[in-house]
Amino acid sequence: MKLRKEKKKARVEILPLMDVIFLLLVFFIYSMVFMAVHQGMPVNLPISTTVAPENAAPVALTIQADSSIFIDKDPVQYEALTELLVLRAEQEKLKNPDKEPSIQIFADDMLTYGELFKVLDAVKLAKIRKISLQAKPK
Repeated sequence: MKLRKEKKKARVEILPLMDVIFLLLVFFIYSMVFMAVHQGMPVNLPISTTVAPENAAPVALTIQADSSIFIDKDPVQYEALTELLVLRAEQEKLKNPDKEPSIQIFADDMLTYGELFKVLDAVKLAKIRKISLQAKPK
C-alpha cells in the first residue's frame, strides 16, 4: 500500500512581518520625537537644573566664547545681525502668518554677560519677542 503525500503549497506568514514593521515604525517615531534638532554651531552650554525640552525654533542664533555670532551655521557680523534677523523674521512671517517669529539662542557658558546682552538688544531691535535661551540639563 502506497501512501500518497500531498505537496503543501509554501506560505509566507504575514502576521510576524507586520509585527516587525510596526516595531520598527514605533522605534523611528520615538527616536525622531526625542531627538533635539540644533541647527547652529556647537558650543558649551551652561548647565541648568530646571531646563525643559523645547521644540526647535526656525532661527538658531549661536554665540561662541570668542563672541563670534552665527545664524544657523552662517557667520554673521554684529553690525549686520539686526538686519539679518529682520529678514529671517519676515520670511517666517510669510511662511506662517499666524505664528509669531521666535529664536533660540545658544550662548557659550564662558560668554560675558555684556556680550550676551548686546546680542539680546539686537534681537529685540529686530522685533523678535519670543526668545529662548538654551541650556544643558544637569
